Amino acid sequence: MRDPEYDLDEERPYECFECGTVVNAAETPDRCPRCGGEMRNRLLPIE
Repeated sequence: MRDPEYDLDEERPYECFECGTVVNAAETPDRCPRCGGEMRNRLLPIE
């Protein structure tokens, strides 16, 4: 499997592991704005 190619300045969807909130951002958010949980890039597979 290959990593997706994307522009570093382009916004990507990030999803909260805890509550499922999705946020579009160019950089990885530190914490979920809703519950404070960890965020993951939805374009990358979960290992």
